[in-house]
Amino acid sequence: MEEKLIGRLESAVARLEALSLRSGGVAVSGGDDSAATDPSIVAFDDFMGTCFSRVSSAAEKIGGQVLEVTRILEQALNVQKELIIKIKQTRKPDLAGLAEFLKPLNEVVMKANAMTEGRRSDFFNHLKAAADSLAALFWIAYTGKECGMSMPIAHVEESWQMAEFYCNKILVQYKSKDPNHVEWAKALKDLYLPGLRDYVKSHYPLGPASSSKPKEGMAAVFQEISSGKSVTAGLKKVTNDMKTKNRSDRTGIVALAAKEGRAGAPSFSKAGPPKLELQMGRKWAVENQIGKKNLVIDDCDAKQSVYIFGCKDSVLHIQGKVNNITIDKCTKMGVVFTDVVAACEIVNCNGVEVQCQGSAPTISVDNTGGCQLYLSKDSLGASITTAKSSEINVLVPGAEPGGDLVEHALPQQFIHAFKDGQFETTPVSHSGG
Repeated sequence: MEEKLIGRLESAVARLEALSLRSGGVAVSGGDDSAATDPSIVAFDDFMGTCFSRVSSAAEKIGGQVLEVTRILEQALNVQKELIIKIKQTRKPDLAGLAEFLKPLNEVVMKANAMTEGRRSDFFNHLKAAADSLAALFWIAYTGKECGMSMPIAHVEESWQMAEFYCNKILVQYKSKDPNHVEWAKALKDLYLPGLRDYVKSHYPLGPASSSKPKEGMAAVFQEISSGKSVTAGLKKVTNDMKTKNRSDRTGIVALAAKEGRAGAPSFSKAGPPKLELQMGRKWAVENQIGKKNLVIDDCDAKQSVYIFGCKDSVLHIQGKVNNITIDKCTKMGVVFTDVVAACEIVNCNGVEVQCQGSAPTISVDNTGGCQLYLSKDSLGASITTAKSSEINVLVPGAEPGGDLVEHALPQQFIHAFKDGQFETTPVSHSGG
């Protein structure tokens, strides 16, 4: 083995000398050369050419902010490729270095998030779909079970769920209006599912720092050299009991569990680890909280959004003004917030209660059964939209100061009558018994 490693060193030196002659006497890294032919990089280029080109083509036809946010999406994907190349050429970053490693990607994501802030655009759903989808690219930050993230494949799937809500809104809004918007939304989903998911599954199912293939060439040699030990120092420590095939703590059971987790039901049907964290400085993620009655977000601002997913029998207090609140796939969840700049959106929920203590210009309820909305005096002007939902009740302050709240049931049944050449729709009124 000693001779083999020395041979690799000699080969590396010879290659550096050849590259030095080729570059006019200045030694250059062989990383770009190897990256051009690396299977995972070639596959990423194919993924971009096949999947992203559809999104780009549709965006070109739409133009405006949709094209602008699509170009930011392209920047993020290009940064992703650069990070994949970088991590192949360097050692696994530690926790301190991880933030610096991800900084270029964070900066692009912040550009996308900035487009969703302030006055709501006519293309808000496009902007949110694109911006929220970028969270999927952070699969590259997975460093092992101890990092607190879902495994790369599951992370891509879970992150897309954040964007899918807005993507579906685009499909409904433009279904019979503009096929270019429909194509953009469909292409965006295909970019991630199956596009990015299948790429990660094929090349980095365990993360970029834990590749199923051993490092080859210069990356492997320099990783050994950079350990600070002599070239052969570590060889004496590899005894039979340390070999993987002889280790009792490395059984087939672990590998099978991981395989079953990836090949089972869709990720949204399985509870992941509970989260309450600020991601990329822009989005609060509150996920998979069960039976927690004292969840609090108190360090927030009007540029941040809150995404609440998969929570059950819990209560969240948002103390401060935020840009947007989305409550998705929650059951028996209570949310109390002060002010929201854009909208509070409730989707795919059951038995939720939401209280606005300040102001909210828009509240939307979609595909939800059982929702209690508590409005303050300042939020009585809110525009409330409902779709495919039932048992929606709104409680508002009574006429007397300090009096009881007055409950109003929003209609869920309608009568459609054809009159004067068009249909007129009126809610069904029920007499009290």
